[in-house]
Amino acid sequence: MTHLFADAKRLARRELWQGSVGRFGEEDILLPDGRRITLAVLHHPGACAVVPILSDGQVLMLRQYRYAVGETLWEIPAGKLDPGESLESCARRELEEETGYRAGRLLSLGSIVTTPGFCDERIHLYLACELQPGQRALSANESLECTTLSFERAIELAHSGEISDAKTAIALWRAQKAYAALV
Repeated sequence: MTHLFADAKRLARRELWQGSVGRFGEEDILLPDGRRITLAVLHHPGACAVVPILSDGQVLMLRQYRYAVGETLWEIPAGKLDPGESLESCARRELEEETGYRAGRLLSLGSIVTTPGFCDERIHLYLACELQPGQRALSANESLECTTLSFERAIELAHSGEISDAKTAIALWRAQKAYAALV
């Protein structure tokens, strides 16, 4: 299979907007076959998302209102990387801020790309176990409720489509196998 864009070269970038989710612009690209195209690209700082599992096997889940889609979604704790922050530090910070728990053990579940058609965002997924009480600290723009579900129920919701947030569904599926190996 030929990878048409594998050797593409950026010729120019016009920054159109910079905000809390990254930098958006148009990029002029030279393809390996000599054609020039223009693509809209959002450069994102990256993020971490965490599947937190309590000692009784319950999963901490969030019900979070998302204005962009006009819905309250089932999600796992997640957030953007701060400048210079390590992946593990981001995952630990987001877990505690959004749930009020700290992870005693954090296992990587790999990463995903969210919307590669126009964005370079990569979300690094983690499984958090051996949870201990911490300090919840929501941001002013967050509207969410933390609740628990059995791990089996969370997986059912991902399979049925009731969990429509992609990072959450994929993280739950990956965590299912990783958690089974731990218990």
